[in-house]
Amino acid sequence: MFRTLDDDISVAGQIGQEDVAEAARQGFAVIVNNRPEGEQPGQPTGDEIAAAAAAAGLGYVAIPITHAGFTRQQVDQMGAALAAAPGPVLAFCRSGTRSTFVWALARMAAGDDPAVLRAKAEAAGYDISPVLR
Repeated sequence: MFRTLDDDISVAGQIGQEDVAEAARQGFAVIVNNRPEGEQPGQPTGDEIAAAAAAAGLGYVAIPITHAGFTRQQVDQMGAALAAAPGPVLAFCRSGTRSTFVWALARMAAGDDPAVLRAKAEAAGYDISPVLR
C-alpha cells in the first residue's frame, strides 16, 4: 500500500485511520495529506486522519492539492514539511500521484537531479514526466 520513493518519503492512495497506525508501526514520523476535503464521497476527513496521527504519535501536515495543478506555495510547503520531518514521511492523495508530483517539484526546487527523481518515482510505479522541467 505504501510505495517508497526514497528513505525519506513514501506515498499512498487515500489512507484511513487504521493505515495511520500501520504507518507508525513502519516507522513513519509525519503524515502529509495532499488530498482536498470532499474530493470523493466517503473519504476520511483531514481531521479524522490528523486525530489518528496524533493518537499514533505522528506529525500531520495538510497541503491539499486539487487536479487544477500545483502552486508555488504548495511546492514550498511540501519542501518545508520534508525538511522539518524528524523521520520518514508518508504523503497521500487519491492515488499517490499528486503526492509524488509535489515531492518531485519540491526536491527539484531544492536542487535534486530530475533524472534521479524520475528513476525513484518510476521504481515506485509513478511517471513524473508531466512535472519535469
